[in-house]
Amino acid sequence: MTPESVGGYRLVKPLGAGGMGEVYFAVSPTADRVALKVIKPHLVRDETFRDRFAAEIESLKTVYGSRVARLEDADPYGDPAWLAVEYVPGATLRQYVDARGPLPLARAAMIGAMLADGLDKVHQVGLLHRDLKPQNIILGPDGPKVIDFGLAVLVDREHFLTQPGMLVGTPAFMAPEQVTGERTLTPAVDIYGLAATLVLALTGHTLYPNSHGWNLLLRVSEPDDLPDMSGVPVEVAPLIGAMLAFDPTARPSLEAVRSRLLEVATAVSGSSVADLRREVGELTYDAGTELVVPPNLTDPRLDPEQGTLGPTDPADSVPADSDPAGSDPGNPELGTAQPTPPQADVSWLVEQVRHRYARRPKLLGQRSGADPEPTR
Repeated sequence: MTPESVGGYRLVKPLGAGGMGEVYFAVSPTADRVALKVIKPHLVRDETFRDRFAAEIESLKTVYGSRVARLEDADPYGDPAWLAVEYVPGATLRQYVDARGPLPLARAAMIGAMLADGLDKVHQVGLLHRDLKPQNIILGPDGPKVIDFGLAVLVDREHFLTQPGMLVGTPAFMAPEQVTGERTLTPAVDIYGLAATLVLALTGHTLYPNSHGWNLLLRVSEPDDLPDMSGVPVEVAPLIGAMLAFDPTARPSLEAVRSRLLEVATAVSGSSVADLRREVGELTYDAGTELVVPPNLTDPRLDPEQGTLGPTDPADSVPADSDPAGSDPGNPELGTAQPTPPQADVSWLVEQVRHRYARRPKLLGQRSGADPEPTR
């Protein structure tokens, strides 16, 4: 049975599940939103795993940067053990590509450059992600963010905290040295993962299409079985090919990757880096995916239209059991939401409009070309 709260956070809605446990959209007593992972009980019965998880939490405290979802809180020795990170609204890169198809070159290159910047920050504090993939990248309102460092460990701790023969990562995006069980891993594993992610973003297919299980692992570990680069634009094919080199020492640095991707993005689009960054946020963020604090939590919150703090209105939030992506198709009525049922819930529309206006404050107060009046 799922508990109602963990570590003081109220569990509102399941977000997904992975090898380590269930992930929930959760809310703190002061209405902070987090993604809270509840670790599977059978895993933490193993003291080695629990100690490894505790070490991961300590290392996550050192991670910084706008491209990485920050750690909020955790308890590796709790019952259950859990980890809470910043809630990032938006679709994953995988969801986006599956729904809309491959990204245009300039946009994909800009996303790749931003991810390279984030990974560089991670590597600076001695961490590896080791499971970089489109499912672990959320396209937020300010661009992409890397999530799920639940499998990351300190580089110099990997040799004694990861059990022999244990594969850490997702085979379709794993570097050959991960598949073959190399003890000493380097930042090159994340460069390979970034390249595999870019291939999917640009083409819609993985490096070894239609390969699964042991067959996929064997293909990745075979140096003469080259990844499928079909559909990768010629402007970035040499770079991505180098990032996928079987020998990790032959892969370029993140700095070189970022620099080349920015060159391609600006050359192809004719836009500045600042404009491209803004375009990525505006054209890839899906506001309909955002979850908000349930209305029965009456903590004050900022009203982006008024610019003041006020109590939560029932029409401002989506109940825990509603669909944040749209209205109920069986209920065509779109009336004003009331604090008591059975009125139709249009909070999803209210929230989307508010976020759009909050991100474009210059639209508020424009008057026939005249300067907006100052607010008091």
